Parts: sequence; C-alpha cells; structure tokens
Amino acid sequence: MEEIFAVFIQEAREQLTAMEDGLLRMEQGDTEADLLNAIFRAAHTIKGASGVVELHHIERFTHVLENLLDRLRNGELAVSSEMITLLLQGCDHIGSLLGIVEQGNTEEDPVLARAGQGLADGLRAFGSQGGTAAHGSADPGVVQPGPAAGEGNDDGAGAAAAADGWHISIRFGPNVLKLGMDPLNFLRYLQQLGEVTHLTTLSDAMPAAQEMDAEACYLGFEITLHSRAGKEEIENVFAFCRDDCELRILPPHSRVADYLQLIAQLPEEPLRLGEILVRSGALTREELDAGLHQQRDAQDKVVHTPGATAAPPSPPIGEILVERKVVQPEIVEAAAARQKQVQDKRSADARLIRVQADKLDQLIDLVGELVIAGASASLLARRSGQGPLMEATSVLSRLVENIRDSALQLRMVQIGETFNRFNRVVRDTAREIGKDIELVISGAETELDKSVVEKIGDPLMHLVRNAMDHGIELPQVRTALGKPARGRLELNAFHDSGSIVIEVSDDGGGINAERVQAKAIERGLIQAGHSLTEQEIVNLVFEAGFSTAESVSNLSGRGVGMDVVKRNIQALRGSVEVKTWAGQGSRFTIRLPLTLAIIDGFLTAVGPASYVIPLDAVVECLELQAQDTRGAMLNLRGEVLPFIRLRDFFEIKGQPPARENVVVIAAGNYKAGIVVDQLLGEFQTVIKPLGQLFRHLRGIGGSTILGSGEVALILDVQALTHLAAQREESRQVPPAASHGTTTPVQPSFATP
Repeated sequence: MEEIFAVFIQEAREQLTAMEDGLLRMEQGDTEADLLNAIFRAAHTIKGASGVVELHHIERFTHVLENLLDRLRNGELAVSSEMITLLLQGCDHIGSLLGIVEQGNTEEDPVLARAGQGLADGLRAFGSQGGTAAHGSADPGVVQPGPAAGEGNDDGAGAAAAADGWHISIRFGPNVLKLGMDPLNFLRYLQQLGEVTHLTTLSDAMPAAQEMDAEACYLGFEITLHSRAGKEEIENVFAFCRDDCELRILPPHSRVADYLQLIAQLPEEPLRLGEILVRSGALTREELDAGLHQQRDAQDKVVHTPGATAAPPSPPIGEILVERKVVQPEIVEAAAARQKQVQDKRSADARLIRVQADKLDQLIDLVGELVIAGASASLLARRSGQGPLMEATSVLSRLVENIRDSALQLRMVQIGETFNRFNRVVRDTAREIGKDIELVISGAETELDKSVVEKIGDPLMHLVRNAMDHGIELPQVRTALGKPARGRLELNAFHDSGSIVIEVSDDGGGINAERVQAKAIERGLIQAGHSLTEQEIVNLVFEAGFSTAESVSNLSGRGVGMDVVKRNIQALRGSVEVKTWAGQGSRFTIRLPLTLAIIDGFLTAVGPASYVIPLDAVVECLELQAQDTRGAMLNLRGEVLPFIRLRDFFEIKGQPPARENVVVIAAGNYKAGIVVDQLLGEFQTVIKPLGQLFRHLRGIGGSTILGSGEVALILDVQALTHLAAQREESRQVPPAASHGTTTPVQPSFATP
C-alpha cells in the first residue's frame, strides 16, 4: 500500500506543477484553450487518483477547485489576477495535503482542514459570480454537454442555447397505447426542457381504415427543440417507452463544435470509440448498446451463412452509429482521432520506466569501481607485454567507457524543471515587494547531472531573490528613468567546453560600486584608501556577512546570501562571476561541471605524485622553453600566459627534470598554464571526494584511484587559473600601491 501512495504522490505533484505553470501562463495573458484544458485535466486527474487511493478529503477539495476551472473552461467566468492567486493557493493546499500523506498519515489534518474550508469557500464564491455553482455529480469522470450553470451536472459543458435546435425523430411502437402511455404526454414534457419550435406529425405508417387497430399507435414525430439540456436528459423524457420506439436525437449544428472540444478534453484513458462518444455526451448509453447489438447481429449473420469459410471483420461501430443517424460523421472522426492519439501517447509512455534515484546512484558507484578495475587490468596487461592480453584489455576499456557514458546519461536531467519553479517565486515575491517583474527562461532543455541539479536550487534562489530585491527598481522609479515599468529577470543555461553555464540577469540599476566600497570599509572588510578596481569592488558582495540593504526584510538584509551562493557553488567544483552595468542591470554567471561522478581526465606527474586535470579544461600541451618565460609568465605564440609550477605550489621535494611540460588550461574567459614533469595521457577518472580535513585545501578538487591502486589528486582548474592570474597581477603592482591592484604591467619578452 505504501508503494501505491508513493506513486500517487509523485504523479500528483507532477500534475500540481503542470497546473501551477499553466495558471502563471494564464495570468501573463496566454488565452489558448489547450492551456486551460490542460489545467483542468491536471485537476481532474488528481481528483480521480485521490478517489482511487481513498484519500477523499483531497478528492473533495480538488473537486471544488475543478468546478471553478470548469466554469472558466466553458467561458462562464473571466480570468482575474485575484482568481489566479486563489487557484495557486489551492494548489499549495493540495501540496500540503500530499505532504501529510507523505509522512504516513492518510487522515485529514484538522488545521489543514480549516484552512482548506476557507479556500474552498473562496473558490465557490468566485464560481458563483456567473451563476449558482452546482455541486455533486453522479459520475465526476464523465464530461457531458449538460445543462447550463445552476441546472446541475458539475462536469457538464453547460453550453448556451444554440441558435438552431435539437432534432428529435421518434417513431412510437404500436403497443405504446396498450401499455397505457400517451405519446402526447411525452411531447408536452419536452416543453419543460425548452421550446418546441417545430413539430411534424408522421402518418406514413398509418394503414387503411379496415386494417387499423384502434389500440395501436401508428404515429411518428419530427421535432425541433430549443433547449439548454443535454442529449441524455432529452432521451430520459422517453425512458418509459424507450424499448418500444425508434428514437434518434441529433444535436444542433452549433453543438457539433462543442462535442469536438469535449472529446479533445477527455482524460487520457484507453477508451473504446463508443465510450469516448458516451463520455463526451454526443451519444447515450442506449444508443451505443443498440449499435453494438446491430454490430453483433451483422457478424452472427455472416458467420452462419452457408458456405462461409472465414468470418470477415465486424462492421465498424462508427459506421453503424452514423447509419443509424444518432451521431454526426465528424464527431465519430474526432473520437477516432482522439482514440489514436491516446494510444500513441500510451505507447510512448510505455517505453518509460520510473527508477528510484538510489538505484541509479548505486549503479554509478558500481560503474566507478568497474572503471578502476578496468584501469588496473590495462596496467597489468601493459606490464606483461603480451599482445593478445593488451588487445583484450583495450576492447574491455572501450566497453567500460561506453557503459560509463550510458550510465551517466541515465542521471542527466533537464534544468528546465528547476527553472520553472521560479515562475511562482517571481510572481509572489514581486507582489510582496510591490514590483512588476517578468521572468524569461531560455535553455530549459539543457541537461546536467541530477546530483548537480539538486544542489544548484538554493544558490539560484538566492540570486533570483537578490536580483528582485536589490537589482530591479520599483515601477515608478523605472518609469522616471525612461525604462519600462515592468522589470525583466532572465534565467539562461547552455553548455560550454564540457561545462554548464547558468546566467541570472536583470535589467535593474546594476551594483553601485561606490556604495559597496563604502559598506565594505564600514564593516572592516577593506581599509580606507585601498585602491581597488571596479570589478574587485563588485566582487565584495560575495564576502561573508556583506549586505548593502538599509533594513532587514523577508528577502534580504541579513548578509547571509551571496557568500552562501559562492560557497555552495565552489563545493560543486564550480565558479560564480558577476558583471554589472550602471543603470542597465547585472549578470551573475555560474559555471558548473556536467557531472560529479566520473569524468575524462588528463593524467600528469610531478615527481612521485600523480595529478589529474579534467580533460574538458585542457587546451593544449607543449614543452616549457626557458627563453619563453619571464617570471611566472609564458610567451605562448605572442600571448602572455600566467602559469603555476605544481612542484613549487605543492612544495614537492627533488629536482625538476631537464624537460618540463606545460598543460594549457581554460576556465571561462581565463587561461593559464600548469607546469608538470610528465604527461601520461587520458585517464577515466572516478571522482572521490576529499574528507572534511582537506576542505580548505586550495587547488585540489577531489581524488581518484589509479590502476596501480595509488591515489591521484584531481586539480581544481577554476582555482588554479584564477590564482595564476592574481599572482602575476600582484607581482606587477608598483610598491606605492600597496594592498591595491592596478593594471598589470605586461612583461617584455624581448632579448635582454
């Protein structure tokens, strides 16, 4: 039973996310009918599923929310911002109810029940604006073009009276009078449902006077009825004589479009053609049963024909129903198209399976061990010098690499799901602080490792809220500056050089460097008189406890935001940079590795120690020439390149070899060189995190195990690249500018 609830909760939360996204799009002006239909279907799915698992308190509340959505869908109510707010609160309430179930409690929480009652009353109040909302339905899963609002049928279409009328064709059976029924009474009762505007009496079945039976009925009628009632309600008028008459009810021509829309809105369930027509209200159950009976009779007649060798296929039920004139051909075609659409979608869904995240993590761990074992086997094969064994391990290594790539691909997810949750955050926060802000998302299809996605949510939340509170101005301020009153916040993601780049941009006022510097001096982060570049001043926003807010609010002012962002991103082996333009806005750029599990590395050695450089960061390798260096700078074909000697950086004892090598690495817009003793080639690297003891170690991002069983350290390319640039800049600063930074003096590589 716990597994059933787990599946229900997961699917319900997916539907809630779809509802929330759709409601936010509606508020932004999206008036597509398909969007509202999708929101309604999501609510309908949650209601139906909660009923199946007997969570009736969730079913009851969702039913109230669904009623209001149905009124919106039928055009009886206009969308308003207040209504969207209440519907979103309804989604939040359903999420809270699911949270209680997730904790193992299937009973309704009293506190949530009171809150839900208030929300339900509010939803009903909105629904009553266009008429008295009806509650209760014999079959909440059936969508029918029933009576209008206030005349029953919660889930019916409630279509308005059509310009043309229902066409009712009835031939009373000969025994109607003998059974004590008067045909005229049925016709009089029809007038309670609407207005009979045309009636033709059919007497073609009337026999000659000498053959007439005074107790028999020979009459028929062709009737035009203007009514807001549905087909089933009209058929119910003739319920007592239904088995002893021929009845055909065709809807007004204007209602054909309504039926086509209702068919498109039906839940995505595997239904037969006749069931789709009944669910939509275009066909009654009795009409369907009569058509199926005729289909069986036709089949039996062919099967029992003398000389028949094989039974031909049964006549399609759609053709039979059209021939019986109980439904229009275009409605049958729409039902058939809907049936095929659902079948195709279910076929595609059947190719997807849900796998618990823990099982995927276990698989990645095993693949990592397989990579290490494969490296060990390859090393032993090379040492043995046996050709066949080396060839076999080469094939094994290639297969292990393919398995590694496939396993990692299983954990790759689109970042769009993380981005989309900010739609609601931006909407609610903007209202709270009195600003008008639109969120623009691009690159939502960009994929990265699930473990990275899970950990990037909080840093992004800080950046988004910071941009809204500090960056984007109030509408009146923007208008005075000649900007649009509505602010713009952008989330963008894309792949770049084996990494994923996430940008958070706004078109606000930018970061005031003078104000940041003044706050930094006030808080003792820097001393007065220090000469800093504008970029260095802006980077002070990442210092712990730093805030330029004048007062503490629900959003900011406590100084615990941006330093957390930087620390969390660095924990993911990533980096964050900020660029700002006065009066135009700011852009925070986050660069992250695609995965935290297994990477392609480039193995190097310095003395007895081995170091791995992420292969995606490697630009090229070359021999270090003494005549091309000045201090810690290298002349790379006319380009000045700062470099770091790992032997000096990690204080490795011993003399360097006569020939040293430089690995040119790149991290974002920065390039640097790493000087090593040996280049050992590509290496599949299983990332092993360092313990807490080494959390302050600079330049090291993790460790791995070589085929020999030795441990190799994985270099932090981001940290080393920035450190190389900063070291050289500090060496070029004139003594008069102590503790400050000026434009570095480029070294001359001319012959001294």
